[in-house]
Amino acid sequence: MTDNLTSTLAPLLAAVYSESQVHLIVGSSPLAAARCAKSLEAGAKPIIVASDTGGLHFSLSEHIENGSAQWLRREFQDDDLKCLGREEVDHVVDMVFVTLGGAHPLSAHISKLCRRLRIPVNVSDAPELCTFSLLSTYSDGPLHIGITTSGRGCKLASRLRREISCSLPSNLGTAIDRLGAVRRRLWAEDYAAGLCAAPLEGDEDDSTGQNHMFNKLVTEDDISAAKTRRIRWLSQICEYWPLHKLAAISDADIDTILQAYSSGKNILENANGVGHPQRKGKIVLAGSGPGHPDMLTRATYNAMQNADVILADKLVPEPVLKLIPRRTEVHIARKFPGNADQAQEEFLQMGLDSLRRGRCVLRLKQGDPYLYGRGGEEFEFFRGEGFTPIVLPGITSALSASLFAEIPATHRGVSDQVLICTGTGRKGAAPEPPTYVPTQTVVFLMALHRLSALVESLTTLPQDGSRPRMPWPKDTPCAIIERASCTDQRVIRSTLENVCLAFEAEGSRPPGLLVVGASCHILHPRGNQKWTVEEGFRGLDELRDEIVSQNNQEHD
Repeated sequence: MTDNLTSTLAPLLAAVYSESQVHLIVGSSPLAAARCAKSLEAGAKPIIVASDTGGLHFSLSEHIENGSAQWLRREFQDDDLKCLGREEVDHVVDMVFVTLGGAHPLSAHISKLCRRLRIPVNVSDAPELCTFSLLSTYSDGPLHIGITTSGRGCKLASRLRREISCSLPSNLGTAIDRLGAVRRRLWAEDYAAGLCAAPLEGDEDDSTGQNHMFNKLVTEDDISAAKTRRIRWLSQICEYWPLHKLAAISDADIDTILQAYSSGKNILENANGVGHPQRKGKIVLAGSGPGHPDMLTRATYNAMQNADVILADKLVPEPVLKLIPRRTEVHIARKFPGNADQAQEEFLQMGLDSLRRGRCVLRLKQGDPYLYGRGGEEFEFFRGEGFTPIVLPGITSALSASLFAEIPATHRGVSDQVLICTGTGRKGAAPEPPTYVPTQTVVFLMALHRLSALVESLTTLPQDGSRPRMPWPKDTPCAIIERASCTDQRVIRSTLENVCLAFEAEGSRPPGLLVVGASCHILHPRGNQKWTVEEGFRGLDELRDEIVSQNNQEHD
């Protein structure tokens, strides 16, 4: 790089292989720790030169303690540049990082010495004192992408690096390794067969493009080109296949590609998917939200539109299921009390069978898949079978139901914490209830079928010798919220003393949950009634209708 990084000349970007090199780091700041980490990642041997007056950064201390870095506890000396390096380069250090800042008098001095000795030097916050700068890098196995803004872009280089890396398909580094192994294999086979004059010594220079003969027609008479036609054919795949196909390439795909070549199939047929081996199945675990279709995330909606098979929870409401394309195969969980484990196992095996057939499976769950939805168990199961799921969060009714019922889960001076509990433990057992906290709002999921037992355990002292806890006062406000966000939503507002009687009188409308805490009566103060019932919720539909009406008026 030029001495002045503000020059209009382009820097010469290069990958420096630093294994076993000696890197001298002057300073002990967090930046020095970052430089040390980079050197270690590259296989270099960092030496830190710093007095102990300022104190070492904690990560530098760790590297020194485990022996991966050396610390010279003193000020920098000029001879350090010529005495601390490797023997094979006459003890001259290979690279220098000065982390003292451009204003420090040593920074300019060390930079001048390094230039005289032709040692690459980087000085923090002083582009004019540097002969090289570090790039903002993204790495995926053998793939390394570096960005520099020549000292002008502040954090923009990091932003650009993130943008570029996010646009690349995952597992691209693995694909590069795999394709590189195939290239070496093809060359070795051709060399053993006498087709190549020399063994493969390395890859082409990545900085050069394809030469003008890349797409030259290879005829049977062109003996020199025919000898390396398999390598040229592999290069064509790397050049023309979509990146997402290259990133997903497997050993089985490679074998199929080689067979296709041997049988004379056109490479572009494979590039367009014709004759390509069966795709690997994909599994998505997604939450459908509290109930109303407008509460679906766009990611879950897109997954519903593109799935081959959808395995839906029994309680996913009909308006959500109506969004599924008619062509899509849909199965509803056959869960009922006493059959949950068998139904779950049936769904797991059904999903696995579809995945092995190369299909895209959507496991559509109510609410959020990881909140009492067995999402973690399903992730573990499918990952163990070789299909790592993509997990899409859903809006959980544990937090949104109270919102639709006009109950603030937290409220200044009333409630400063929220606790989410299950009302039913494993194998139907009753979980231990939480102790009373006056400023806490508690949401109980899967609890209404054993409401009376839950309320009794909350409001009475334990008699079985379990850990002591404070019982909940019987006049604590509470609310049952059923079918939250849907047009037939129902809210029963009461207290722990009367909620069981209210539920018995009004009947059940699953799915539902129980909210307990003082915040239940903040926006709806309790009157003289033992309970009140509120039917219906049209807020989301009215909002959508209003937006549609406004858009129509604008177009008119």
